[in-house]
Amino acid sequence: MSGHGRYRDLWEHYYKDCHGVVFVIDSSDRLRLVVVKDELDLLLQHPDICNRKIPILFFANKMDCKEALSSVKIAAGLGLDKIMDKPWNISASNALTGDGLNEGVEWLTQQIRDTIVNRN
Repeated sequence: MSGHGRYRDLWEHYYKDCHGVVFVIDSSDRLRLVVVKDELDLLLQHPDICNRKIPILFFANKMDCKEALSSVKIAAGLGLDKIMDKPWNISASNALTGDGLNEGVEWLTQQIRDTIVNRN
């Protein structure tokens, strides 16, 4: 679902039934990283998310841009090291060329499979 401001209020309607979360981050937009962190914090505090081990995939998109932040800097800026109760992965990506997309989706798919197997 879009991350545009007017759609963010709709996100929580999907939390209860989701099995994984994908955050796409514009790695060349340093200023919006603060907005991403705020939205991530709200997601992690939501009752339908905080009590479940839902994997979170972060695509650090636009890695081809010369001003792009590295995956390590994005992870630090978002405080991902503080997420201890959910598996997470950050994947450098370029949506135009497809670089990094398969690896990220494969990781998320495996995490969801593992969660389903461990639940049964």
